[in-house]
Amino acid sequence: MMKDIFVNEWKGLFRNRIFLYLTIFFVAALALVTWLGIIQNQKQIEAQNAAHNHIRAQWDEMKPSNPHGAAHFGSYAFKPNTILNSIDEGVNAVTGKVLRLEGHTQNDVVYSEASQSLLISKFGKLKPSLLFQFVIPLFLLFLAFKTLASERETGRLKLLLIQGISLRNLVFAKIFSIWVIGIVLLLFATLIQIVINLNQFNSDNVLRLFFLISCYGIYYLIITSLTVFISVVLKNSAASLALTIAIWVGWTIFLPKISGNAAEKLSPLPTRVEFQKAMDEDRSKGIDGHNPSGDRKKALEKATLVKYKADSLSQLPINFDGLVMQADEDYGNTVWDKHFGKLYKQLQSQKRIYQLSGIINPFSSLQNLSMGAAGTDMFHHLDFLKQAENYRRVFIKTLNDKMAFGGSKTGDWSWTADNAFFKSVNDFAYQQPSLSNNWSKYLIDMLVLLAWAVGLLALTNYSSKRVSVL
Repeated sequence: MMKDIFVNEWKGLFRNRIFLYLTIFFVAALALVTWLGIIQNQKQIEAQNAAHNHIRAQWDEMKPSNPHGAAHFGSYAFKPNTILNSIDEGVNAVTGKVLRLEGHTQNDVVYSEASQSLLISKFGKLKPSLLFQFVIPLFLLFLAFKTLASERETGRLKLLLIQGISLRNLVFAKIFSIWVIGIVLLLFATLIQIVINLNQFNSDNVLRLFFLISCYGIYYLIITSLTVFISVVLKNSAASLALTIAIWVGWTIFLPKISGNAAEKLSPLPTRVEFQKAMDEDRSKGIDGHNPSGDRKKALEKATLVKYKADSLSQLPINFDGLVMQADEDYGNTVWDKHFGKLYKQLQSQKRIYQLSGIINPFSSLQNLSMGAAGTDMFHHLDFLKQAENYRRVFIKTLNDKMAFGGSKTGDWSWTADNAFFKSVNDFAYQQPSLSNNWSKYLIDMLVLLAWAVGLLALTNYSSKRVSVL
């Protein structure tokens, strides 16, 4: 019986010219936006690869130089675009993807698109995620509302019930017939993604794409269930439509802003000026590699002389300046771990608070899961910063160790390392964490989204047995 209702619903939809026109529009819009997103993402990947190769070529072509001078010359870490960035760019447009790596300092990520472009709107750039999150749900909302309202207004609902069709079967057939439309649109955009990027897919990307489709599928089920549930409970069509739209607007526009402000209040971050001032104060208590003085430097000098059984720095078989430079780095790393570690914990706390807001707003959970599946959320960004900083430490230590133990003596700043040494220094290569090893970070969002779907289906089932819509 329910299968017959489902088939009949689809026949009725395809007889509706407005539905056909809107479907054609959405299919065309999805195809265009998905294709443009992929093309733009590929161009960004090519530009980033070109910049990375250029930077590495400069390093590999380094003339014989002082290793610490090369540490100031530095390098760059590029956060790579993945093929799923073309679906949801997440925080990348705001945070940037380029990090300068050099001695004595830990820099901020720079060159974000938001800081350089007037095209970044409040909703972000035109990406498939924009259609997935805002436009398609609104389309499903109007379809789900209209299909039940039209049955009531034409009197067909009463006729169907008299013929023995249960309201429960009718309601759920309408829910799933509309929900399938959203799934078809999702799969269509996904198919374009797979066809164009087929040779770039690996097991992690396949898992991420499946996860992405599943999350949006559950959210579309929530939207259609909510709309039909309100239409069943409220007999007035205009009132049910107004309430449904009001809820959708609250979910997508107002509640995310309120949740974000609440997270900032409950776990406030220091201002950039306050943070840098605290860093500088702690940093000044350590050894300054270029102006070494104070108790820390004297203690290091004494320990080094004892280790090498020398009476003065000039008798050392190594370059003490290199040791001082690395001691400066080690102390700076401790300061970085203290302040940035606290900052990252606060950012993760804010993220958790925002995840919990999904209890009253499933749209928040959807956004978190969408960015997580695409690898463009705050968790992935912090992982990039961590890997880049770990590389910077190894990178600078390699240069300082070469200065200290490579053959030069204390005070000999004219000593140089050859080109072969600089070529031997490993390049930075970011390894994106696999979704299978990090799924627990999104457990709250997944459970909340599933709870919303199950809860609304249960309420709809209950109301279809208890409420009269005639």
